[in-house]
Amino acid sequence: YNTEGLLTQDFLDEFKETTRKNSEEELEKIKARITELFPNPRHKFQTIASFGMLIDEVNDLVDRENADIIVTSTRGKTNDRKMTFGSNTLQIIKYVQCPVLSIPENFEYRDPKKILFPTNYMLPYQKRELKLAGDLARAFCSEVHMLYISNFPLDSFRQKDNQLAIKEQFYDVKQDFHQVEEQEKTGAILKAIEDLKIDLLILVNSRHSYLENVLYQSTLDKIGLHPKIPFLVLQNFHRT
Repeated sequence: YNTEGLLTQDFLDEFKETTRKNSEEELEKIKARITELFPNPRHKFQTIASFGMLIDEVNDLVDRENADIIVTSTRGKTNDRKMTFGSNTLQIIKYVQCPVLSIPENFEYRDPKKILFPTNYMLPYQKRELKLAGDLARAFCSEVHMLYISNFPLDSFRQKDNQLAIKEQFYDVKQDFHQVEEQEKTGAILKAIEDLKIDLLILVNSRHSYLENVLYQSTLDKIGLHPKIPFLVLQNFHRT
């Protein structure tokens, strides 16, 4: 008869219960603050405290609720100012099959009147993801600025087909096309954000994409992507 295992299990159960209660209390505080600052009869809030692996829990919730978008902060509890994105945010962007809207610390809300969408038009995008971006742009009467970084004209059949598909999803939205010479992509994106006074950056996470290359560095900061505006990541993978 081994009491060590029982003690360990008892301790774990107590720890889980304490953690759950603390989480629920903090979530209720956040909910109360949101409803006080941004009252809207069309909004409903539900708090969920889960004990488990972050990615598994988020993916389960996304599947269960058929979620359209995840909203998170760029940095988490440690709030390391040397890092643009916290480890939890990076894990969610990498592995959760749902669009992720990441908000920088101390960002003061403003309507996303100008949206930057860098693309090379080489890959077809999931319609569900593009529809979300299009709906958002229409809701705020936004301008969408497409950024094409290349020394070559946009003339392949594949690129033209993909460009047409994007345009169709952004119907009734003002669209501007910008082409800049081939260069380090992060610098080109950050310059466009500044020059065009962009309010929201959209990037697509897909195989062999610019964003995938960024994400699979040890940290986004190695490449220097430091957006000071909200950052919407569309996941170009089939939802399972």
